Amino acid sequence: MRDRTRYLYLAVIVAVLLGIMVGFLWPDVGTALKPLGTGFVALIQMVIGPIIFCTIVLGVGSVRQAAKVGKVGGLALGYFIVMSTVALIIGLLVGNLIDPGAGLQLTDSARQAAETAAAEGGEASTVDFLLGIIPETLLSSLTEGSVLQALLVALLAGFALQSMGPKGEPILRGIEHLQRLVFRILAMIMWAAPVGAFGAMAAVVGATGIEALKSLAIIMVAFYVTCVLFVGVVLGAILWAVARINLWSLLRYLGREFLLILSTSSSETALPRLIAKMEHLGVSKAVAGITVPTGYSFNLDGTAIYLTMATLFIATATGSPLEFGEQLALLLFMMIASKGAAGVTGAGLATLAGGLQAHRPELVDGVGLIVGIDRFMSEARALTNFAGNAVAAVLVGTWTGEFDRERAGQVLAGRAPFDEATLLDDDEPEPREPAKEMTPA
Repeated sequence: MRDRTRYLYLAVIVAVLLGIMVGFLWPDVGTALKPLGTGFVALIQMVIGPIIFCTIVLGVGSVRQAAKVGKVGGLALGYFIVMSTVALIIGLLVGNLIDPGAGLQLTDSARQAAETAAAEGGEASTVDFLLGIIPETLLSSLTEGSVLQALLVALLAGFALQSMGPKGEPILRGIEHLQRLVFRILAMIMWAAPVGAFGAMAAVVGATGIEALKSLAIIMVAFYVTCVLFVGVVLGAILWAVARINLWSLLRYLGREFLLILSTSSSETALPRLIAKMEHLGVSKAVAGITVPTGYSFNLDGTAIYLTMATLFIATATGSPLEFGEQLALLLFMMIASKGAAGVTGAGLATLAGGLQAHRPELVDGVGLIVGIDRFMSEARALTNFAGNAVAAVLVGTWTGEFDRERAGQVLAGRAPFDEATLLDDDEPEPREPAKEMTPA
């Protein structure tokens, strides 16, 4: 599977380069290829509702599973919510500061739609909006394409399953199987990404020329720089203030895991190794077994930064920037909908499309702008998510008194090297078990 994923990555790169060439050499042909990108976005839209529903229901269920262990689960969830909010705010600040999509003006349709909506504003439109969130039936929320309706039903179902206690476990397991099916469909759709990236890039370059490449390069560089600063400054400062652990020593200790993530573009592949290494570092088995898997669903700092910056880029590039109130509403939506979007290729794109569809449906076609560079940004997302979860395990262990700082000093100094053979021990499934319940398939 890893080899095939690598082939897909290379195919996207080749498709992007071909799209740029076609857009430069034959602008009219490039512009005519826009339906290829639009069709790929439509395929992504097709699975948004089921993805949102399954992810949120299982996410709410994992809160119950984590909370039942008491102090560890409560501290972990509280920390995850705070850090996800901080990451989203940082993404909004950077996105508004650099404004990378300014000057593109790829289409006037989004701006015209926004102006029409504003002209029709008022009390009636607000009431209609609120009533529109309520679906006609539970199932129609998944068939009518309304993300907010799917979100509402998912939250209700999640809390209802919480109240059912152990009797709700079979239903949760069924939803887990449904999620696996949906994510498998998404994985199949992602094999069309090269075609979508080719068409979208050719159309963008054909319409705007070099300006499109400049804007895409700016948002990519800005995203990478933001992730580095978030990890180095924000996480590094918190880790030193709480646990007196040097961030760079911790990252160096996890060097092999970072290389594994770079080769797969997903932090999910390093989950078992992270649990084992945190235990080796001095974090208790209970804290590592609860905090790390839960963090893979709730502590997605890199994904949060990506979603907000990409949304602001699309809105500006299509000539319809988001107002401050819309940005706050988007932030709230992303806090909920991003849970579980880190472990599956393409889930980030689906969540991005879902956020736009929920707040400004006329901007969904702009997701095609991101398709060409999404794979280039996925490494930074995965690495940031992974670093955030490693730091979280140390912090929660420190707060609960379940972290051996002396042991950590020996490990980080190289006096107690990690034995790779421990990953093959018979007791390996024990730390993995929570991951099966708290993270997406």
